[in-house]
Amino acid sequence: MKVKAINRNEEEYTRERSQDLRKVHKNLDPSLHPFEKAVEYIRALNAAKLDRVFAKPFLASLPHDDGITCLSRNPRRLNSLLAGCADGELRIWDIAAQRPLRKLLGHTAEVKGVSITQDGDACVSCSTDCTVKLWKVPFAPGQAGPLLQSERPVFEFRGKGAFRGIDHHWGRNSFATAGPQVDIWDHERSEPVNSFTWGADSIMSVRFNPAEADVMATAGSDRGIALYDLRTSTPIRKLIMQTKTNSIAWNPMEAFNFTAANEDCCLYTYDMRKLQSATCVHKDFVSAVMDVDYSPTGREFVAGSYDRSVRIFSHNGGHSKEVYHTKRMQRVFAVRFSGDGSYVFSGSDDMNVRVWKAQSSVQMGTLLPRERQRHEYQQALVERYKHLPDVKRISRHRHLPTPIYKAAKLRRTMTEAGNKKQSNRIAHGAPGSVKIKSARKKKVVAEME
Repeated sequence: MKVKAINRNEEEYTRERSQDLRKVHKNLDPSLHPFEKAVEYIRALNAAKLDRVFAKPFLASLPHDDGITCLSRNPRRLNSLLAGCADGELRIWDIAAQRPLRKLLGHTAEVKGVSITQDGDACVSCSTDCTVKLWKVPFAPGQAGPLLQSERPVFEFRGKGAFRGIDHHWGRNSFATAGPQVDIWDHERSEPVNSFTWGADSIMSVRFNPAEADVMATAGSDRGIALYDLRTSTPIRKLIMQTKTNSIAWNPMEAFNFTAANEDCCLYTYDMRKLQSATCVHKDFVSAVMDVDYSPTGREFVAGSYDRSVRIFSHNGGHSKEVYHTKRMQRVFAVRFSGDGSYVFSGSDDMNVRVWKAQSSVQMGTLLPRERQRHEYQQALVERYKHLPDVKRISRHRHLPTPIYKAAKLRRTMTEAGNKKQSNRIAHGAPGSVKIKSARKKKVVAEME
């Protein structure tokens, strides 16, 4: 008779400390675990529920003396944010400590745009008082406590009309302003180096391409989006839409793509090489979209609307994956992503800059390895089972304020009625008499070169 003795080393099973985990050995033979898929599905369902339970995106509010009109983040320092107000004041904030560092005084009217230089040491701001001012941006000191001090501008540029927007060049000491025309300025000169006009009464927004720094896009009051190249000092092409565009943001990882925030409650992503059709239409807002900004990863962007909500979209997603709102937040005029893509800033006319998580349910602070592995496992489970009805319903559900919910319901009713009317026309009209335009091409009126 052959006997096989079980050999067990006591050191492998003895814990060195009482806090250590006990080793659990599991046989991975699938025949011994017939309900493994069912157990995994229940875990995915619970992970989706916990994700919504712990969704607490709001972190802090930074108070001002008047409504917030523009925001700009420092490309060199993660904790630095610059906010412009309707009373002509700018404030530099230390986000981590939630304290104002400087109060920039000089404008006599509403600040319409602000942009920080690429080295993070200076910033330019424009206002409806027909001036652009150059400021120094200080470091956030290490000591705690309030450090609110007043600063005066280093230099002042005077224009011929009110300015509506501003953006600094990504590579050199020059910036572009939007007003009656597009002006290119240099830090060392008091007059514009170059000017562009193409049919618009006034330009509402201007943005430089972060990948190709000499290409910029502007949005005008004539419902047009124009592209310019500084190397040849000529316009490239122009797109006319049915409704006005309020703001533009370039995708930092895809040099040809930009997203336009429109008055018709939608955002449109275009490829600058073929403007006759949008690559994606982003819906869900129920009022005009005021501002848009991309995450540094280029995979998502944030938009703020006149309907008092902030939404985060995937770069190729038709509907928002997050919607943020509070009872006190009013119309949102400015939004920005943080430099690491972890936070979102919104400025509204209730005189507050609000700080949100980019992922509403993510756990803040330093995670232990076991906690991090647990979160990754739960995310993988939800991703695997996201197509199943219960998991999809729980993951997609978002609570909305009553006015937004009712307005969205009314818009859905009107859209369905319009679709039904069009289908009746096609069914009862002559063949080919009704021309159907896709949603991506419907809003494009003309393209000019």
